[in-house]
Formats: sequence, structure tokens, C-alpha cells
Amino acid sequence: MNKRIRILCALAATLLLSTVQAQEQKTPLLIYCGITMVRPVTELAHNFEQKENVKISIAQGGSEDLYQSAKKSRLGDLYLPGEPSYRDKHLLEGLLGDYKVIGYNQMAIVVAKGNPKKVKGDPRELLRKDLTMMIGNAESGSVGQETKQILDALKLYPAVVQRATVLAPDSRAINVAMKRGEADIAFNWRATAFFPDNAPHIDAIDLDAKVAQPQALLLNLLTFSKNPALAKRFMDFVAADAGQAVFRKHGFLDSKQLR
Repeated sequence: MNKRIRILCALAATLLLSTVQAQEQKTPLLIYCGITMVRPVTELAHNFEQKENVKISIAQGGSEDLYQSAKKSRLGDLYLPGEPSYRDKHLLEGLLGDYKVIGYNQMAIVVAKGNPKKVKGDPRELLRKDLTMMIGNAESGSVGQETKQILDALKLYPAVVQRATVLAPDSRAINVAMKRGEADIAFNWRATAFFPDNAPHIDAIDLDAKVAQPQALLLNLLTFSKNPALAKRFMDFVAADAGQAVFRKHGFLDSKQLR
């Protein structure tokens, strides 16, 4: 190996070591994020990383499963479930601190593109005998929990559960099954029908707001966060106008749209 090659190798090694050290020096943030909100949160996390010396990791899954994971591990900084009932349910345990409302989502009926079965915007359509149907599991994620609340109010939940082909763990699983043609109709979060990989295959049929009230998305600071000041800056970043624009782009609603 000649002298020039040795110098180049040494420079390359120095640059690699500097890059690794810079990455190690970045402050880590961990966000527990419900499946439905992963896309806008991922985009905003990337934008925030460009502004701050931070590396953001996102744990995704069903809202209840995520909370239990955070509770068990005592690791992480922020928790974003799919509906506010998870904050109400767990607040007394002392793990959820300050929060910001960062948008709203709403349940809808999801059907194949073009609505070939002529499904109406009525939850009772889930019981049509000519349709195969699925809903979310109320024990694992927000989509199942919200479905249960809506159908319980209409006294339809036991009948729907009995007819469902499957109780899916989260909104993503519902949409995957719909795109495969495994069901004609489902209950799911409205915003997911606008995601680029779903929009060509499924449509959302809106429900009356008196039946399916828009649900606030609460970004919660975890009280055991090791970086609370940085986590709060991310909360403010997401709640600001630019952050809200990202959520709207992904099919979510904001407070202005609900007036």
C-alpha cells in the first residue's frame, strides 16, 4: 500500500469515526405512536431532526399495547394514542403528564373503491347479510375501542361482533384485509382511506358526527422522560401551523375544520 492510499484510508476512517460520534451525541427521543398517526408523525419527526440535535425513534402499534409497553419498560418520551379515552383510562397511574391536541380523527365506514355494494353511511350497514364485514379488536387498539363505543351506543355491538369475519388488531390490518378483498365493509379511522397506498383501493363513507364524534389526538409527555424539555419542543412543533398542515395532508382534521 503506497503512502497516498494509506493517507486516504486514514482520512476515511477519521470521517467515519466523526460521523459515528456525531450520531452518538444526538439526544434520543422515543415516541409511542398509534398505527394510524405513524405517517404524519414520521414526517414531522424527520423535519424536527433537521432543526434540533436529536434522533427520534417511533414505536408503532395498537394504542393500548403501546401504553403497556411504555409502562413496563419505563423508557421513552411521548405517547400518542388514537383517541383521548386512553389518557382518561390511564391518567391516575401517573405516567402521562402534559399534553397537546395535535389534530382530530373520525371513524368512518370503509368500502372497496367506488362503493360497488352501494353501502350507506349508517352503522347498521355492518349487519347487511349480503356483505362480509370486519372490525377492530377493542382490546388492542383505538380503532376497535372507538368502534365498540359507537356500536354500544346504538346497541349493535354484540350482533356485529358475532357477524365479523375477524377482529383486527389495528387500522393497518383492516386496510390490508380490505385491499385483499377479504371483506366488503369495515369500520376504520377516516384518515387512513386518504393514505397514498390505500386511496386507490378503498373509500371512506362519512358517518354523522352525532354518531361518530371527531376524536382529539393527544400527544402526551411521559412523566419518566429523560428529555422532557426537548420532548415539549417537539409537542409545540407538531401543534404549530406547519405541523397541522402535515396532519391535514394525511387526512386528519384540525380545530378550524370542526368549527
